[in-house]
Amino acid sequence: MSRLRIHNFAISLDGFGTGEGQSHDAHFGHAGKKLHEWMFATPWWQSGGSGGVDDAFVRQHETEIGAEIMGAGKFGHPGWHEDPAWSGAWGPNPPFHTPVFVLTRHTRRPIELEGGTTFHFLDAPPAEALEAARRAADGRDVRLGGGPTVIRDFLAAGLVDHMHVVVVPILLGRGVRLWDGLEGLEQDYVVESTSSPSGVTHVTFTRAGS
Repeated sequence: MSRLRIHNFAISLDGFGTGEGQSHDAHFGHAGKKLHEWMFATPWWQSGGSGGVDDAFVRQHETEIGAEIMGAGKFGHPGWHEDPAWSGAWGPNPPFHTPVFVLTRHTRRPIELEGGTTFHFLDAPPAEALEAARRAADGRDVRLGGGPTVIRDFLAAGLVDHMHVVVVPILLGRGVRLWDGLEGLEQDYVVESTSSPSGVTHVTFTRAGS
């Protein structure tokens, strides 16, 4: 069976995966780009970027992925469902290149964009959404893209096989936290950490046998 994987999910030292005040012009709220500056500095993101451990980790998110699941907040800003023409925060050629299942109460017809990305809109619990994504993935793994609330729900349901979290040395103080309600989660995984010269720490959680 294909695995459910999380890659490159960045959180602050105080555990926030997004800031407060998300809007059309502030996808991560008051956090801005602070959670992802380590990624923007890699050659994967920009020509001439610095290689090393950050680049090695960021590239793993593309390997053997056949579908993605994301929450409504990752797809777009609060209120996007009120605009029938809205096609997501990722432009005409999103970086997913697979079927993407958006979990939302505001379902609509699928949106097919350039590069192989098609957004499907589901109002479904985690297990049901994962079943749909696995069918679309055709034997390959499924990536869980976030945000923090969606990841927390899938972790609580015991559905995540591999998770890569990037701890960024900033304090946000407010926003949406990842770890709330997940006490003892580490007992179900082999946990490893790797420090980077950029200042971030890559922490991986891998279920035994995954």
